[in-house]
Amino acid sequence: MKLLSYFRGEAFQRGVHPPSNKVTAGRAIRRLPFPPKVIVPLSQHIGKPPRVVVRVGEEVVRGQPVARSDDWLSVPHHAPVTGVVEAIELRPSARGPWTQSIVIRAHAGASQEDLWGQPRDMAAASGDDILQAVWDAGMVGLGGAAFPTHAKLTVPKQAKVHTLVVNGCECEPYLTCDHRVMIEESDYLVRGIRYAMRVTGAVRAIVGIEDNKPDARAALRDAIVRAGTVAEGEIHAELVPTKYPQGSEKMLIMALFGVEVPSGALPLSMGMVVNNVGTLAALGRLLPAGQGLTERVVTVTGPGVARPGDYRVALGTPLKFVLDHAGAVDAMAARQVILGGPMMGQAIASLDVPITKGVSGVLVFRREDMTEREARHTYPCIKCGECVESCPMGLNPSTLGMLAAKREYDLMGSDYHLGDCFECGCCTYVCPSNIPLVQQFRVAKQILREKAVA
Repeated sequence: MKLLSYFRGEAFQRGVHPPSNKVTAGRAIRRLPFPPKVIVPLSQHIGKPPRVVVRVGEEVVRGQPVARSDDWLSVPHHAPVTGVVEAIELRPSARGPWTQSIVIRAHAGASQEDLWGQPRDMAAASGDDILQAVWDAGMVGLGGAAFPTHAKLTVPKQAKVHTLVVNGCECEPYLTCDHRVMIEESDYLVRGIRYAMRVTGAVRAIVGIEDNKPDARAALRDAIVRAGTVAEGEIHAELVPTKYPQGSEKMLIMALFGVEVPSGALPLSMGMVVNNVGTLAALGRLLPAGQGLTERVVTVTGPGVARPGDYRVALGTPLKFVLDHAGAVDAMAARQVILGGPMMGQAIASLDVPITKGVSGVLVFRREDMTEREARHTYPCIKCGECVESCPMGLNPSTLGMLAAKREYDLMGSDYHLGDCFECGCCTYVCPSNIPLVQQFRVAKQILREKAVA
């Protein structure tokens, strides 16, 4: 397979430029205190939830597996705190339905050090050894998709990978957790990149960073120099134009190489594998220690937060605990709390839900912040074409929206490529009629998935 030349360094077509609001970009990562209780949902990732391997009343230490993989597309979960299993029961989830969860009461006097796991000799580890270590760590994509990382790094026998594309764009407004990780954990990131290259067989890795983060590229380039010449191949850090949704893997590949991933195809078909910087930095930290994923960096910000910042949060920490410590004391009265970014994130109805592996940000908006948006009425489509001009995939959101209104879901999928939509929200953002296009597309996709299963 031909090794594509780079660096193109031009923006992909269409897209939007929302205000960045990255007020936390210059603030170092801080550790959030451990809560008195953590809630570990079994369903935290794409794929089958793992099976519980602890019982109520059992003492656990931080890092100990509490649920083990029950399928190839499944990952284990580890105790985020040292304590005792208080319950295994249904608890509220961010998506709405209650889900089976493990509730652990933390020991008040515990140091909460990672007490589980044995160090590995990663220098001697083969690609298969590293892949198994990634699986054992319970790692999923920390950019928000939460797809099991071991599955993402597994290359089919008939495929050949030459390039590891590392996504450091973080194009969502407000979010800065990846930015801070690239600055503060650049050595871990380079180490994780080397592991991923060894697993996939890639001969080079290219980290794409939006050009509003020059300090992140500088830190990463320094870390690459410190790592020296490596057997895995070359590692590069490059700036790409700042535009939303540059963080989409297909958009990033277009910016780096000037090539388009075909409709319905994956980057793997072009000899590339894409991973998020946060995911690979976590691998660089966890794998040598033989530890599992028990915490992650989360951006907590928004107009309703008094102490915004990037916090290192134990997985399973209740959202209310996080917001109280970040100074969002009136979060219960806030108009909207969003997990993730404002473009693709999800508004939640309860602060009892926990921080999970896929939560990259928590945004709090006050009632006065939402007044103007909520005052806008929804009007019929005026066929202005703004949504068509903004769609990075070149779809026709206007037509898709009208088909959705008529419940012509099959036609949306077969003739208008609904499956290519990755729900970036550009169409909804620019629509002067305030039509919730991306929400309609989500409903249509869910109905088509249910029909396919039936």
